[in-house]
Amino acid sequence: MDYAVGMENPVDLLLPLSLGVGLAAAAGFRVFLPLLAMGLAVKAGYLPITESFNWIATPPALLMLAVAAVAEIIAYYIPVFDNLLDGLATPTAIGAGVAMTYAVMGDMPPMLKWTLAIIAGGGAAAATQSATTVLRGASTVTTAGLGNHAVATGEIFGAVIMSLLAIVFPYVALIAALVFIYIAWRIVMKLRRREMAGP
Repeated sequence: MDYAVGMENPVDLLLPLSLGVGLAAAAGFRVFLPLLAMGLAVKAGYLPITESFNWIATPPALLMLAVAAVAEIIAYYIPVFDNLLDGLATPTAIGAGVAMTYAVMGDMPPMLKWTLAIIAGGGAAAATQSATTVLRGASTVTTAGLGNHAVATGEIFGAVIMSLLAIVFPYVALIAALVFIYIAWRIVMKLRRREMAGP
């Protein structure tokens, strides 16, 4: 699939931007799974990316990302540690979202690529990461952490599904990301209203 884009037709920006936002949103669920999926797609020759990011498809990088992805998955099933990880994961997820979006934006001026990557990619990653952090916090308070495993499992599925959608059906991934962000925002607002209302 060719995601290369030039400046001849601004509408052509939508495909790589959808791909980038989808992967960035997936990074908000789990940081390393989308990076691993991206690396595997590049390795298979399915996903062309900016040349400076070709390292992601090298065997050492894929091995490192696979180990990191497994470690991240396991860590989120450890009580208390999962909440601590959320604080560390937020800037990491945003960075991964920006980098992946930049990598797939094709042939365009670097200033435009970085601007779109920071705003769209960073924003999507921040939105999903913030939503899952709030949901885990609410689960910790209401279930004494017993429901956190369900949240962690949902995040894994979210990361895998969003990554695959982004690579195979970018437009669907963009719509799914926007829908999730909207629903998550509604849930967060509802939880905050309850907190303000008190017991």
